Amino acid sequence: MTGAMERGFDALEGRPYADVLVVGGGINGLATFRDLAMQGVDVALVERDDFISGASAASSHMIHGGIRYLENGEFRLVAEAVTERNALLRIAPHYVRPLQTTIPIFSTFSGVLSAPLKFLRHGGGTHTERGAALIKIGLVIYDSFSRSGGRVPRHAFRGRKRSLQELPELNPGIKYTATYWDASLHDPERLAIDVLRDGRKAGGDKARAANYTAAVGVEEGRVVLRDMVSGRDVAFAASVVINASGPWTDLTNLALGDPTRYMGGTKGSHIVLDHPDLLAATGGRELFFENADGRIVLIYPLKGRVLVGTTDLEHDMGDAVVCTEAEVDYFIDLISQVLPKIPVDRSQIVYRFAGVRPLPGHGDVAPGFVSRDYRVEAAPLVGGDATVLSLVGGKWTTFRASAEHLADRALDLLARPRRRSTKGLAIGGGSGFPTTERTRQQWISTHADGLPADRVATLLDRYGTVATDVIAAIADDAEDEMLVHVPGYSTAELRLLTQSEDVVHLDDLLMRRTSIAFIGGATEQAAAEIAAAVAPVLGWDASRIAAETARGLTAVHAADPSWAGASAAKR
Repeated sequence: MTGAMERGFDALEGRPYADVLVVGGGINGLATFRDLAMQGVDVALVERDDFISGASAASSHMIHGGIRYLENGEFRLVAEAVTERNALLRIAPHYVRPLQTTIPIFSTFSGVLSAPLKFLRHGGGTHTERGAALIKIGLVIYDSFSRSGGRVPRHAFRGRKRSLQELPELNPGIKYTATYWDASLHDPERLAIDVLRDGRKAGGDKARAANYTAAVGVEEGRVVLRDMVSGRDVAFAASVVINASGPWTDLTNLALGDPTRYMGGTKGSHIVLDHPDLLAATGGRELFFENADGRIVLIYPLKGRVLVGTTDLEHDMGDAVVCTEAEVDYFIDLISQVLPKIPVDRSQIVYRFAGVRPLPGHGDVAPGFVSRDYRVEAAPLVGGDATVLSLVGGKWTTFRASAEHLADRALDLLARPRRRSTKGLAIGGGSGFPTTERTRQQWISTHADGLPADRVATLLDRYGTVATDVIAAIADDAEDEMLVHVPGYSTAELRLLTQSEDVVHLDDLLMRRTSIAFIGGATEQAAAEIAAAVAPVLGWDASRIAAETARGLTAVHAADPSWAGASAAKR
C-alpha cells in the first residue's frame, strides 16, 4: 500500500472473487461497471494505469453523431450516436453541452460523383474535395436522425458574404459555410470519474474498482491481478471476464492465454494553443473541415484555449504514442488554410496529447474508412469455466449504449434479469444541475456555505452538483488556502480529490482529476506546489514530493518529443 490511504487493490485482495471482472478502466469499462453495479451484480474493475488514462484520455472532447460516418455507410452507428448525444445533453449537462459547428466549403459540386465510388472502395482511389452539394446531402440525412427527441437545431447554409460577416477571419476564398450542432465534452476525465462514482454508490461493497492493477495471467482458471504499486499478486475468480482494454484488447487477451487479433487502432494527436486571436477568430464555435489530404480536422475553442486535431495514422502498439513534429506542422498548416490571417507558431502550444483509437483490424482499408462501430467477441477463459467478452471498438459518444450491450451479455451468462435501464439516468454531478441562469443563481446562493459566489460558481462548473462535497470540504478545512501557481484551485479542494478519487501519483491530479495540464498550467512550480499540498494525504516525504513532481511533469509532456523531460523535471 502507498502512503496512508487504502487502495482499491486491497479490497480485491481481501475478497478475491466476483461475478464479473472488468479489465480496463476507460470510459467503456467504467460505464459497464456502473451498469452492472446498478443491476446488483457483484462486479470488480481493474485498470493497469490510472482510470481514464488510455485511449479515453485522448479524445477530441466531443460528443457527436459522426456525420462523416455516413460516408462509410455506418447508418446504425450514426443513429445510435445521435440518440446517445441527445441523451447525454440531458443526463450529463454539467459536462456535455451544445456545440455550434461550422464547415468552411470551397466548392459546389466536387465529390458528388466520386463519393459513391469511395464508399464502394472503402476510401480507395484519388481524393476529391467534398463540395457544398455533397455536404448538404449529408447534413439533411444527419438532421433526419435527430427528429425523435432532438436536442439541437437543424443545420443552416450561408453564402460567402454572410459567412464572412459572421466569421471575418475565414479564408476569403470560401464559397459557403454549413453550420450544424453537435455537443462538446468539456471534461471527459471528470465525467468518467462521475461514472465510476455512480457505480460504487449503486453497488456498495459489491462494486469494487482498482487503478494501477493489471491482469497479468491465468492461474487454475483465475485471473492473476498485480498491484502495479506494491508488486503483490492475487488470483481472482469470476464467472465472466469483460475485456474493455480498448486498443490493448489483444494484449490483454494474450496475457490471459488467448492470442487474439481483433484490434487495428490508429493514432490521433492534438495540440492545445494559448492564442487569443485564434480563439476570437473561431467566434465561439468549432470549425470542422476537410484538409487538403481529405482528413476531417477541427479547430475548437475550449477552456480559453484552442484545441486543434486530429490525425489518423497507422500505429504499432509497441511504439510510443507521441504527437510528432510532423503532426504539429500538419496542424499549423491546416489552420493557415482556413484562417490565413492568423499567424500560429510552436511557441503558442501549451499542451500536446495523443492516443490510439480502439478500432478493429482493417487490413488494407484506409484509416478514415475503418468502421467506428463496435462488437462483442466471446471466448472461454483458458483453463477455466469463465467466459471472456472482448469489446472491439467503442466511442465516447456511445459509451452508455455499448456498456448496456456488454452488461446484457454478462447478465445472460449469469442467468440474471436486468433490474433497471441506464437510459435517462443522470450521471454524477449532472443530477439536479441547474440549466438556466435563474436556477444557477439559486443553486449558488443556496450552497455557498460561506464561500464567495464566484468561487462557488467555478466549483459548480468544475464538478456539477457534486460540488457540494468540495464546498463542504473547503468550509471545514481551517488550513485551506488558494494556490499561488495554480489560479482557481485551493489546497482543501485538491486534498479532497486525492482522498476520494483514487489518486496515486501526481499526474493523476494534473491530467485527469483536473484540467491543469490541458490549459498549460502544469508548470514546474505548479507541480511542486500541488505535490506539497496533497503530500499529507498520501504520506509523501520531501524526497517523494520531488520524485512525484518529476514524474508528473514527464507524464504531462509525454506526447511532446521536443520536451527535455528528464533534465527539466530534475531542476
